[in-house]
Amino acid sequence: MAVVKNELKVSTQKRKLTARERIDLLVDEGSFDELDMFVKHTSNDFGLDKQKYLGDGVVTGFARINGRPVGLFSQDFTVFGGSLSKAHAQKICKVMDMAMKIGVPVIGLNDSGGARIQEGVVSLGGYAEIFLRNTLASGVIPQISAVLGPCAGGAVYSPAITDFIFMAKHTSHMFITGPDVVKTVTHQEVTFEELGGAETHTSKSGVAHFAFDSEIEVLNNIRNLIDYLPLNWKDKSQEKEFNFDTNLLVPELDEIIPENPNKPYDMHNVIGKILDDGDFLEVHKNYAENIIVGFGRVGGVAVGLVANQPKILAGVLDINASIKGARFVRFCDSFNIPLLVLEDVPGFYLVQIRSGVE
Repeated sequence: MAVVKNELKVSTQKRKLTARERIDLLVDEGSFDELDMFVKHTSNDFGLDKQKYLGDGVVTGFARINGRPVGLFSQDFTVFGGSLSKAHAQKICKVMDMAMKIGVPVIGLNDSGGARIQEGVVSLGGYAEIFLRNTLASGVIPQISAVLGPCAGGAVYSPAITDFIFMAKHTSHMFITGPDVVKTVTHQEVTFEELGGAETHTSKSGVAHFAFDSEIEVLNNIRNLIDYLPLNWKDKSQEKEFNFDTNLLVPELDEIIPENPNKPYDMHNVIGKILDDGDFLEVHKNYAENIIVGFGRVGGVAVGLVANQPKILAGVLDINASIKGARFVRFCDSFNIPLLVLEDVPGFYLVQIRSGVE
C-alpha cells in the first residue's frame, strides 16, 4: 500500500473509522469514483427540513480492489446514526443496479441503526427495495457485507442474505432489536456482545463468516477475499503465476494421517501442504468446526476447499456442518469456482437425526 494509506492506518488503529476512511483503506488508491454525493433527503416532517446533509448518510460509488472493479456503499454513522431514508436507499439501490448491469461484485460497509423513524413506512419501503436487489443479485454477482457498528433491524436483514459477512470484534453488533427491547419483552438481561457480537454470530448463529480484531483487518481481508472471486457468474477467478518446475512432491503428507483410524489428526496440516504457499482463507472458521471450508489456490488456480475435520467430533456431519458445507458449495457452483474435497468422515451424527437435538 502507499505511504498515505500506511499513515492512515496508524492514525486510525485505536478508533472507529469514518465512512470515507473505510473506503480509502479498502480500495486501490485514487480509484474511487463517487456517485450522488450531493443527494439530500426530501422529508420535512419532525424537523427534518432543518437537518439536511449532502450524501444523506451513505457514500456510494465504484472503485478497484487489486486492480479489479467493484461497486460499494459505506454508511456514515455521523449522519442520523447511519439510518436509512428513502434517498439513502435509492443511492444504495442505484449502485447495486449498476453493479448487476456491468457484472461486478458489490460491497456494503454497514453502520446503521436501521430505518429512519421520522420517515415512517417510506423508509421501510427503501429496505424492501434493497432486499429485492439482494435476491436478484444472488448467484449473479458476489455480495460482500461488513458490519462495522451497532446495526439493528433492516440494517442487518440485508447483510444476512448476502454471500459473506465480516465483523469487527467488540465494535460490530447485529441484532433484530437491541438489549433494551429484549429486556422489556422477555425480562432477560443480555449484553450487546451476547446478543449480537462478532463471537456470537461467527460461532453460535453462523450468520457471520469472518471476525477480526479491528476494522483495518476486516478491510484488508475483504481485499484478500476479492482476490479469489470472479467478477460475476460468467467470469472466472484470476489465475496467479505458479512455477511448475518446482518439486511438487510432499513427503510429509504420508506422515500426517495416523495408522490408527481411531486417532484424530488436524486436517489443517493437510490443507497447508496442498495449497500454493499454504495460503488458505478459511470461511466460517469458528462455526461447525467439524467441517472446514474456504478458499485457496492450486497451481495458481483459485479453488473452494471442503474438508472434514477429524479433530472435531471425529469429522461427523451434523446439521450445522451440513448447512455450512452446502451453502459454500452452492456459492462455488454459482461462480464457477472448482472444488477441492478432502474427505474423512464416519457418517452423519445419528443422535441429531433421531431426536433433533445433541
